Amino acid sequence: MGSATREALAGSRAALAELGRADLAVAEGLLAAGRVIGSSSQLRTALTDAEADATQKRALVERVFGTQLPAAAVSLVVTAASSRWSSGGDFLAGIEELGYRIAADSAAEGVDIDAELFAFDRAVATDSELELALGSKLSAVDVKSKLVDRLLGGKASPQTVAIVQNLVQQPRGRRIGEALRHAATVVADQRGFDIATVTSAAPLSTEQLARLEQGLQAQSGRPIRFDTIVDPALLGGIRVQIGDDVIDGSVASRLSSLRQKLAG
Repeated sequence: MGSATREALAGSRAALAELGRADLAVAEGLLAAGRVIGSSSQLRTALTDAEADATQKRALVERVFGTQLPAAAVSLVVTAASSRWSSGGDFLAGIEELGYRIAADSAAEGVDIDAELFAFDRAVATDSELELALGSKLSAVDVKSKLVDRLLGGKASPQTVAIVQNLVQQPRGRRIGEALRHAATVVADQRGFDIATVTSAAPLSTEQLARLEQGLQAQSGRPIRFDTIVDPALLGGIRVQIGDDVIDGSVASRLSSLRQKLAG
């Protein structure tokens, strides 16, 4: 991530904090705006042109989206467009992130969007036909959208449905599992905790998870929520991932490292 994007994200998040709690319609509006911008290279170039006047960008955003989206969504798009981003892709990712954060804030108490996203990720990962149907570039967008509605409608929160709908309609070159996990991480961050994906060769006991949680929380300084995966291929030990940080203490990893040293 370039320095320009880091500053732009900080400014966008500050604008979101000033906005306060918004409803799901604002999140959906932001995500819809991102899809429109993503589908138009001309619009994307105009909104990310570092030399363009901020007033002109505001006028363009209001002309394109002013009557289509909630006022708060338009305002946040203007804020994002007025910032300087390292790339057009980062700009789209920033708008998407804002939408996910608002979706997280709009959920009712007790609704765990991140858990729903991880559950859907596991369902997709264990069904190759479903993964292909949702991730293939050959599948029509409306077909993917209807499939998501059929799979999640009435079973997951409206926030989760909105997020999944967005990522199947505009994957931005990501595999669906990667996009789902990223969205869950953003939602968790907005709600004030980190997600640790723990992969082990066998299920961990409650006591083991408690000790692991205590250690990880002491390092990060934030509450930890686990997404646990059992993978016998690890042979033993565990692999922990929090964001981009990975702690791999699995037997399979140690054997691989040993083979590399012997080969070298």
